[in-house]
Amino acid sequence: MKDHVVVLTGAGISAESGLSTFRDSGGLWERYSIEEVATPEAFARNPELVLDFYNQRRRQLGGVEPNAAHRALAELERTHQVTVITQNVDDLHERAGSSNVVHLHGELTKVRSSKVADLIYHLGYDEIRLGDTCEQGSQLRPHVVWFGEAVPMIEAAAEIVPMADHLLIVGTSLQVYPAAGLVELAGFDVPMTVIDPGEVPAMTRARVLREPASVGVPRWVRELAGG
Repeated sequence: MKDHVVVLTGAGISAESGLSTFRDSGGLWERYSIEEVATPEAFARNPELVLDFYNQRRRQLGGVEPNAAHRALAELERTHQVTVITQNVDDLHERAGSSNVVHLHGELTKVRSSKVADLIYHLGYDEIRLGDTCEQGSQLRPHVVWFGEAVPMIEAAAEIVPMADHLLIVGTSLQVYPAAGLVELAGFDVPMTVIDPGEVPAMTRARVLREPASVGVPRWVRELAGG
């Protein structure tokens, strides 16, 4: 039976593909506040602004490609069972070839009814307009988890992490809960590696590679596959 590698990824793994993060200078998020575009209250107050913001993000996503880190994780499926648990709403893991991806915060390429949460549709990189409705007549909204909303996939993720034989953490500060609590669910003897060029959370038993994801992840994968 193949060893199970569980990977927790955040904005840092996709930043190298050209996607803006919350903290990017000059990025999309710098021009908006969270309260304007990423809460249920914002959508209720100004749905057109919120839809336009996510249309911009979707347009940006359609113009970038997976990087070496995404591709290395997909390649690892040749020798290991791999589950990617991501805080990202982009589709770069899937486009790189990863077949088992859990999106904690939703998916930018999908939309859903603003009234019935399980009415979800694939949109791709197209736009949502005010007046675009689901089959029951309610306005479509981005299929993303906004601040203040529940994280539906957290329970599924919490069941996956304890089954890990290796835990890899890439491009996330692990400061946002409930995702940050997932690390604590890994078995005490499970090897844990953090790959990030910046400040990383203090985890005494984790190996830390202070490298960009596109460098550190392929190297880590080569080591694991050859070990």
